[in-house]
Amino acid sequence: MTLDDAQLYQEPFEYINQHVKPKYEDSRKQWWIHERPRADLRKSIAHLKRFIATPRVAKHRIFVFMDSTILPDSRISVIARDDDYFFGVLHSRIHEVWSLATSSRHGDGDEGGRPTYNNTTCFETFPFPWSPNAEPTDDPRVLAIAAAARELVQKRENWLNPADATAEELKKRTLTNLYNQRPTWLANAHATLDRAVCAAYGWPADLADDEILARLLALNGERG
Repeated sequence: MTLDDAQLYQEPFEYINQHVKPKYEDSRKQWWIHERPRADLRKSIAHLKRFIATPRVAKHRIFVFMDSTILPDSRISVIARDDDYFFGVLHSRIHEVWSLATSSRHGDGDEGGRPTYNNTTCFETFPFPWSPNAEPTDDPRVLAIAAAARELVQKRENWLNPADATAEELKKRTLTNLYNQRPTWLANAHATLDRAVCAAYGWPADLADDEILARLLALNGERG
């Protein structure tokens, strides 16, 4: 966007004119534009209506779908997929165990801080049931994961935005508060999703976390 065009967005432009221009005008020719506009990210989500996102630092490893018109900042990790199957695997206990084991920690507090989701260690090293973009889309196991993921998302949405809720009540209905409470219906929805993901790996659904991690490590080693 040219400077003339940017000035038409009066209020945000006045803000950067006061706070950004004095700092960067001498070092950057186009000081009103983000230094790193993430062209690769924009290109990867341009053909999608939605994409998968998760906070880099969070108490709970929660994934959501975001509209592709949204350009998230650096505190959000973006996965350029829009399908329920991929979302379901990422939101399963299988991936959560892996992401916790491979994450770093941010800040102080319990267990040395909150888990940080790093794309290089948590995502790129994770062995999916099938390599990404190689999953058989009509396989009953893929369809079962997708169905469980859709059900989870719909039930969460029903809780987040009930039709008769007041504005004050809606402020309290956040995903963080929901996962802090973890009501039975949410636990059951995740259990259904976890069973479907385990079935895709050919694993029993009652594995302990250390056994899940051991199997994922072995699978990661097999795939190189």
